[in-house]
Amino acid sequence: MKRHYLDHNATAPVRPEVADAVADAMRFDGNSLSVHEEGRRARKIVEDAREALRSLVNGPVNGVIFTSGGTESIHYALHGVMKPHNISRIFVSALEHAAVPANAATTGAEIEVIPALSNGVTDLGWLRSRLEKYDVKRDGGFIVCMMFANNETGVVQPVREASDIAHGAGGLLFCDAAQAAGKIPVNFVMSGADIMSMTGHKFGGPLGIGALVTGPNLPLDPIMRGGGHEENRRAGTHNVPAIAGFGVACTMARESLANAKAITTLRDKMQASAVEAGAKIWGSDVERLPGTLCMSAPGFSGATQLMTMDLAGIAVSAGTACSSGKTKPSHVLTAMGADDDEATSAIRVSLGWNSTEDDADAFIREWPKAYEHIKARSDQRGAA
Repeated sequence: MKRHYLDHNATAPVRPEVADAVADAMRFDGNSLSVHEEGRRARKIVEDAREALRSLVNGPVNGVIFTSGGTESIHYALHGVMKPHNISRIFVSALEHAAVPANAATTGAEIEVIPALSNGVTDLGWLRSRLEKYDVKRDGGFIVCMMFANNETGVVQPVREASDIAHGAGGLLFCDAAQAAGKIPVNFVMSGADIMSMTGHKFGGPLGIGALVTGPNLPLDPIMRGGGHEENRRAGTHNVPAIAGFGVACTMARESLANAKAITTLRDKMQASAVEAGAKIWGSDVERLPGTLCMSAPGFSGATQLMTMDLAGIAVSAGTACSSGKTKPSHVLTAMGADDDEATSAIRVSLGWNSTEDDADAFIREWPKAYEHIKARSDQRGAA
């Protein structure tokens, strides 16, 4: 059976050119901090990749810090600002990836949740009102956490507006751009963010490599200590092969950006077929990532949809998370006002750099058919 991979938001397939770059770098000797020829060659690979990433997101010179992935970048961002900026309060959008509130909770700062609107956009009216009378000298420093685009719904967030609000009250803004980088234009400088995290495996790069992009001369307290790597900002021998692949993925991401309209067309075709079959689409009336489709189907649990599609050769993600054997509703959809049935019957379908019309057609062929079967069974039980 031919497989159709529609789960790019979880992990995108590695680009062949990226795999080649990783393999080539693994054949080289040398530590990137060594001064001999082999070390200098490794260092060049690291710095070329750093420039490719900086160029992709318009980051400042010397503003890119390599990490082991998105989660470490988030941890570093939130813990790194605490002492240098006297942070006593963290405002976290209700829509953030679980890594953000989880790491914020370990900083010792007070946490406040910024509500979401029903369309999947963070409520800036609430944030503006909350910060109107905030006094940094009296209340301590603060940082606002707002992702660039949501991992479940794909809804693009108003980062620039949020940063203006935060800066106007004397605070900082951290932006998790893991889902946006390489899929839509991301401009660090224009976003107004003080710190931005990203990871390679969401747009065709290797697993286990990420980055933190910071503003010029932004003080950060290093979390990983030891050697003098990353200009003493993050200790640990460079993962040169993964960094090499990350750099190639950043360079090739421009192809994905140019192909965004075609990906959106495929997404919209799948969306139309799902709506016709009775699905509810989340975030459809605001700007979304080109390839992200989040939908609920009453009576058709996310877990059942995932298994049904998998048996049909289609990989998607359930919109629920399992913990200790219990299925929990999506916190993102719950924040948007979804009821339990809507939140637990949600799936995420996500396209990316190598998605084809054949992939979209497979979903259009299989998902409505499966949902019709579920609804027919429900009607039969009701009649009985």
